[in-house]
Amino acid sequence: MLKAVLFDWGDTLMEFAYAPELVAAGHRAGLAAIGREGLPELTEHFREEYEPLFWAAGTIEEIEYPQLVRRLLGDFGIGVDDDELGRFLEAEHDAWEPARRLAANTHPLLEALRERGLRLGLVSNAFDPGWLLHRDLEHMGLAQRLDFSVFSSEVGMRKPHPAIFERALEALGVAPENALFVGDRLFEDIRGSAELGMTTVQALWYRADEHPDGAEPDYQAFTQLDVLNVARRLAT
Repeated sequence: MLKAVLFDWGDTLMEFAYAPELVAAGHRAGLAAIGREGLPELTEHFREEYEPLFWAAGTIEEIEYPQLVRRLLGDFGIGVDDDELGRFLEAEHDAWEPARRLAANTHPLLEALRERGLRLGLVSNAFDPGWLLHRDLEHMGLAQRLDFSVFSSEVGMRKPHPAIFERALEALGVAPENALFVGDRLFEDIRGSAELGMTTVQALWYRADEHPDGAEPDYQAFTQLDVLNVARRLAT
């Protein structure tokens, strides 16, 4: 019997519209927040030395992003205490606000699922500190519509590693066989949740993912409201 629906975040509940120029904008904002403007070469150095770490194939352990930023600044002789590091991270994160666009039917979908008595969770690969990411959920009106949310930066492991899924299932008090997972990525989302025994839905309203090591989803959803139809079917 279906008791919970868990969602991926980026390109599922919201679109993350990556824009290369926001990398530099984030660095400028972060430097301004600690009073160290005027280092345009910071972004070039980041792209050469650190950005490849984000795209390393097969990486499961999450990047410790605050420490990476501390190292990046240290490469330019800038030492920061914890308060300064927090200010840099917050300003940088806020500069990426244009990239985060909530999907039109996210709120109606979550509310409809809650009305059916289902527990709702979010499981996301995201390297930013959890305190910033949970703040995003509050600003988007998601925090009050979700029973539990967890990010890879809080667990230290990325999907498809089971630890991050298990953290959410335990918090929701739901067994995998009673849970539905909705996500856009065939490897991280579909394979990861399926290997734990969850029923899976591939989200197709933003992108049609292909991955040679992915898994075949149990269902496909071309719109967010298609997820509600799947939940209704599984609950009967």
